[in-house]
Amino acid sequence: MAAPSIRARVRAEMIDEIKAVARRHLATDGANLSLRAVARDMGMVSSAIYRYFPSRDDLLTALIIEAYDALGDAVEAADAGRDRLDLRGRWHAVCRAAREWALTHPAEYALLYGSPVPGYAAPADTIGPAQRPPLALVGILRDGYAAGRIDPPPASEPPEPLRADLADLGGTLGGGLPEALLARGMAGWTQLFGLISFELFGRINDALPHRDAYFDHQTALMADLIGLPRAA
Repeated sequence: MAAPSIRARVRAEMIDEIKAVARRHLATDGANLSLRAVARDMGMVSSAIYRYFPSRDDLLTALIIEAYDALGDAVEAADAGRDRLDLRGRWHAVCRAAREWALTHPAEYALLYGSPVPGYAAPADTIGPAQRPPLALVGILRDGYAAGRIDPPPASEPPEPLRADLADLGGTLGGGLPEALLARGMAGWTQLFGLISFELFGRINDALPHRDAYFDHQTALMADLIGLPRAA
């Protein structure tokens, strides 16, 4: 193997190891990562880690992109396993996949949807990966609307200033949906992550011990709001 290929492989392995150690720090210390602490756990001098990640923010960005992609993989795989016109089934599958990923990876979920990291501003590199989970819902809405399986709510439902925002958002997400339908889809998506966050951060756990049943009930209510048809 040529020397440059060996160096590239060693570098990639080192980057993967740094990220693995950093994820362990996320689980114990939250998102306030210290490159020096990561280097110490790896037995490296602190200056050596900067060859791989020039700053804490670069390491955070790598972890954020990786987490968004993992969540995106989970919801897209769940969606792909259902019939395209089983809109409600697809919705429930995507919701359950997002919840399962979050409960399995609580530190990564908190990095994505928890409190903002002080002093960190996410770069443009994170936008594409961050869009993958909501695009799964947009795909359900678009397929249902194109097939005539979803009746859009009245166009006048969102107030006028919001309609312009939704039109811009619809263009970013691929277009093709009435603003009022996209508004309901966004309501469902934000409520989904509210449900997951309340459970993951212990806000409802004492009051609602049967959380699987509660989650499915709430996501069914969201499906009704969005207008996803029930099975015949």
